[in-house]
Amino acid sequence: MIGKASFLALALLAASPVSAKGITVRMGETWVFAVAHGQPVRARKVTVAASPAPNEFKVSVQPMMGTTMTVTNNSKYDYAYRALLVMPDGKTGASKSCAVPAHGRIAIEHWPKPVAAVRLGDFKPAPAGSLCP
Repeated sequence: MIGKASFLALALLAASPVSAKGITVRMGETWVFAVAHGQPVRARKVTVAASPAPNEFKVSVQPMMGTTMTVTNNSKYDYAYRALLVMPDGKTGASKSCAVPAHGRIAIEHWPKPVAAVRLGDFKPAPAGSLCP
C-alpha cells in the first residue's frame, strides 16, 4: 500500500512539469522558462548547453556529489524563488534557496543527498546583489 506522502509525490512527478504552483525539474533534466505572475511559463526541455533567451531562466538538476542545481537568470533583475525537494522515497521538503543574480549569471544550489526532482515556484524580484534572502 502506498502512503499519502508517497502518493502525492508520485502524482507530482507524473503531472505536467509546469503548473500554477511551479515547475518540476527531475534529476538529469534541464528546462528553460519565463516567469509571469511569479510562476514559470512557456517552459521547454533543453540540453544542458542551451542558453536562455532574454528574460528567461534555465534550470538544471544533476547528480553531482548528491544533487546540484544550477539556475541561470537572463533577465534585468535578481530573483528569489521557493524550492521544494522531492526525495527518491517520495517524501517532500522545503529547501532554503538563494537569489539568482541578473544578466545571465548563475546560482548554484547543492544538497548532499540525491533527490528525484526539485520543484521551483513563487519567483519574485529580489534586491540587487541579494544572495540568500
